[in-house]
Amino acid sequence: MSWSGPGFVIAIIAISTIGWLISSWIRAKHGYPLENEWSGMSEMAGTNKDPEAERKVELLTNENEQLTGKVSRLEERIAVLERIATDPARRTAEEIEKLRD
Repeated sequence: MSWSGPGFVIAIIAISTIGWLISSWIRAKHGYPLENEWSGMSEMAGTNKDPEAERKVELLTNENEQLTGKVSRLEERIAVLERIATDPARRTAEEIEKLRD
């Protein structure tokens, strides 16, 4: 086979096209959205809005916000505990006595 002939170029184009077709077929078969040539989603993939999937996304978003709030409160508590653990005992005792008054 001649590496400089037009047959080689045509073979590369054919192999690339067949690979793309097989990849698209496998993605469609397993329910993945298809992509257009600019790596965006095709119009066909965006038309099948699943209300159950949208509800799951909304629930996960709300849960994420709640967990983010919990994490920030826990970080504040850990900072206080670190301050108590690293401060001298005399200073900590004085602060406790001030709170009792």
